[in-house]
Amino acid sequence: MQKFERAFHMLERPFAWLDYDALDFNIKFVNDVATKPVRIATKSIRSVTILKYIQSKLKNCVGFMTYTAAESVYLLEQGLDDLLLGYPTYETKSIEKLLHYSRTGKNITFMVDAVEQIVLLQQCAEKINTVANICLDINVSTDFKWLYFGTKRSPLNTIEKLIDFVEEIMQFPNICIRGVMGYEAQIAGIPDLQKATNKKLRIKGFLIRKLKGKSLQKVTSFRQFAIAHVKSVTPLSFVNGGGSGSIDFTCQQPEVTEVTVGSAFFAPVLFDDYESLNILPAVGFALRVTRQFDDSTFVCHGGGYVASGAAGADRLPVFLNKEYTFLPLEGPGEVQTPFRAPSGTLKIGDTVYLRHAKAGELCERFNTLQSVRGTKFQGPILTYRGDQQCFL
Repeated sequence: MQKFERAFHMLERPFAWLDYDALDFNIKFVNDVATKPVRIATKSIRSVTILKYIQSKLKNCVGFMTYTAAESVYLLEQGLDDLLLGYPTYETKSIEKLLHYSRTGKNITFMVDAVEQIVLLQQCAEKINTVANICLDINVSTDFKWLYFGTKRSPLNTIEKLIDFVEEIMQFPNICIRGVMGYEAQIAGIPDLQKATNKKLRIKGFLIRKLKGKSLQKVTSFRQFAIAHVKSVTPLSFVNGGGSGSIDFTCQQPEVTEVTVGSAFFAPVLFDDYESLNILPAVGFALRVTRQFDDSTFVCHGGGYVASGAAGADRLPVFLNKEYTFLPLEGPGEVQTPFRAPSGTLKIGDTVYLRHAKAGELCERFNTLQSVRGTKFQGPILTYRGDQQCFL
């Protein structure tokens, strides 16, 4: 925190910060661990400058996984290419804009898991007299009957459904199957809590690791069968898998040709409990102490930057100083945040530094990331919001 105080002493609070030293460390970690090409998840970064920076530092980057069609159009306008839309889109105007870019030679692939999506893509592609490249999103979650372990998103969770879907797709003349994605969210997105010290969390972590072990078998077998079937019908350019929490596992799978990585570059709080990740916090935010209630209760201005997902304590930001804690009945507030700190450690006017629970969402709160390398201020970096862009 001393390096931040030296570098950021002149800035108005609140602000979001980016530590280039930590970011470079995390990029090196991904380079060392990822034995297959990497696709950068843009939702975890949300800054064109940083997306380009990470791309330039990766040994083998095959492009970007975007999160909306409008965002994809914007990134193309900024000079990026090789875009895989990570989620199905049903927005006609944005689809048509992307298809116009595709006609000029840009590499764009749409994610699909339903015939309705194919019908719209076919209509748009036929109107423009081009072809829409698609990626099939297969669901590799594990249904233990007594527990559904994974995500309830794509309905393509059996070989039979996939066979029928591919057969239907082949009837559309302006649609080309280019890739398949099998994202093991239950492996990549759930911390194994190997480092947990709390007894309840250790027990929970033990159960999660057991479930992950059994789920890995399903992921491997189903994805391999699915890829084999699609390849028997049409050639594939890529097979995408993984996430920051499963880089090593995914890179070992023979059917996978590329792995998606996003959060590992910023190392948000939700990834603190992954035994497999040796990464450093690279992004966070700073708040000013503006009130003191008593000897050990202080108040910051702002701070209600709570992450999306199932509501719980794990969606809250955390202080870099582990001795500071939120008040359980108030938490991080919309315009002010009371918290506890050891008596005598803070005074009005001081700054406290925190980290967000999820990677890219912090950039939706700030126009810039104030950057530091060593103890030297490197200047502001525009986020999507700073570029006057908002996609979701």
